[in-house]
This record gives sequence, C-alpha cells and structure tokens, in this order.
Amino acid sequence: MNLHLHPFDLQLRHTFTITHESRKVQPSLIVELEKDGLSGYGEAAATAYYNVTMEGMTRDLEALRPFLAAAEWDAPADLYDQVAPKLAHSPAALCALDMAANDLWGRIQGKPLYQLWNLDPADAPLTNYTIGRASMEEMVAKMEELPWPIYKIKLGTDQDLEIIRTLRRHTDAIFRVDANTAWTPEQAVEMSFLLKDLGVEFIEQPLKPGNWEGQAHVFAHSALPVMADESCHVPSDVAKCAGYFHGVNIKLVKCGGPTPALRMLHEAKSLGLKTMIGCMTESSVGISAIAQLSPLLDYVDMDGALLLADDPAEGVRFEFGKAIFPEGAGTGARLRL
Repeated sequence: MNLHLHPFDLQLRHTFTITHESRKVQPSLIVELEKDGLSGYGEAAATAYYNVTMEGMTRDLEALRPFLAAAEWDAPADLYDQVAPKLAHSPAALCALDMAANDLWGRIQGKPLYQLWNLDPADAPLTNYTIGRASMEEMVAKMEELPWPIYKIKLGTDQDLEIIRTLRRHTDAIFRVDANTAWTPEQAVEMSFLLKDLGVEFIEQPLKPGNWEGQAHVFAHSALPVMADESCHVPSDVAKCAGYFHGVNIKLVKCGGPTPALRMLHEAKSLGLKTMIGCMTESSVGISAIAQLSPLLDYVDMDGALLLADDPAEGVRFEFGKAIFPEGAGTGARLRL
C-alpha cells in the first residue's frame, strides 16, 4: 500500500473567528492510500489550539511509510488497531490515515461506506452552517449570503445575547450556539433561558473542559440541552460526559478517525446521550467522510467545505442543509488534481 501526502492551504471565503483564534487560511493535509490502482483519501486540518501542525503530521506519517507498504488488513478496524499505538500522540494524523483506509476499503468493496455500515442516507439530519464571530453587520451579511435552515453561532463575547437577538430579527432559522468554553456556570444557566425564547436548539461547550462541578450545575438547571465538545475528545471521554452533558459532539480529528468515532457513537447511544459530529474547516475529503456517518446522528455540523473560497476536492454537496451523496464507492470524494 502506497502513501501519498498532499498539503493544501485552504483559502476561506471570510475571516473565521472563534474564541481561540482568527484565520483566513486553513492548512490541511490530505492523505492518499493507494493499492492496486485504487486510492482512498483522508484529511486532517492543522490546528494551533490543539498543537496540530503540518510538519508534525507529515513527520509522523512519513515514519509509517515502511509499515504501511507491508501492512495486511481486511477491514479498516484491523489497520486502525495496528496503527493507533504508533500514532497515539498524533490523533489528527491517525484520523487522516484511518479516513483514507475507510475510503479505500469502500472502493475495494465497490460500495459507499454508509452502505457497508448498514446506514441509510435518508436518515441523515440537516447540517448547520456556522457563523463565526464578527461585527453584527458581518454576521448578518454572512447569513444573508447563504440562507440556511440551521445556523450555528459562535459566541463567547461581551455581546452574546445582543448577537442572537440581532440575528433573530433577520431569520426564522433554527439557531445553535457554541460558547467555546467562555461562560461561567451561572452565565450558562441564565443564558439558556434567554436563548430558548430566541429559538436556540442547544448550547455547545459553555464551560472550560475539566470544570465538572460547574458542568453538573449547568446540566441540572439549563433550560436547553448542553453538548460536550472540548470535554469529549477520545473514546474514554464519552462515559465521563454522561450525567454532565445531554450529548456529545465528536470530531474525527480529535478522536482519530471514523473507526473510533463509530465506537464512540455506539457507546453514546447506549448511555442515552444525543450524538453529533462536528467538523473543522476542511475540504470535501473530510466532509464526505463525516457524511457517511451522519445517518447515525441526532445533529451534524459538516459545513467546513462551505466556508472555503476554493475547495481542492469534491464529494458530498449540500442543498439547503441536506447532504447530496455522490455516486461511487467509499466516501465518494476525489481530489481535483
């Protein structure tokens, strides 16, 4: 099995701002696994907040080149279990590799991944479209640029309530809010009642991860469901979130790819937690992989490629929040090389 690495600087339509950073360009590494003339693709975005760099991912994957050339596996989980200990320090690189292996496996089988997982695309929820932090005028303009049934609004400012009130005057779409760890427990509870009256569906990660006492207070008193994000990275985190959050938002680049994500989703459901998968700012390679899992989800945030000025790949596309799956096996994604 041959390994090919494709680095990209993804240009965004607009500067994207959250609590942790602002960016106009997103470095991203696309991994290609090639075997017998078939190629599978995976992706991981470099993220300073999580100390994920292009150099680090490239170094870690290059070190695996001899192993991958000789690796034998029948299903992606077999390869994942062999590789995961070698990349335990680098979940983003592991994600890109596992995603590529799942895509390649689907192409070898000649079927879409959702079909191999016994899932029905008709069960996939609508994706939200994310409005990053900006001036009121810019946030309204972004909504008007792309009318959408569900918006996720990035908060964590001194004007959070005013932002939602202003945006609500311009649309009757469902709102979801992501506080990006910026609130106190008292703020989160107070905001939950105010936001519920403004048509907000849930709150994502209101408190800093590790504040379990505060999160227990929010869980007990919030008027809205609260989803874990920064508090849920890897499979062992899912059980920790039960009794503190109403659901978990799983990110493939944090947990290590589709294989562990599937395990996390099944565990979350067994614990009565709502399930969501979120994306990074990434191309259609990463988004198409998330879409294969989407029929398992209660909510999904897979708008990353919609934020790009120029997507180097194509695959799953969207019509007013609905995923339109491409014909073809695996994830259906391909690079425009």
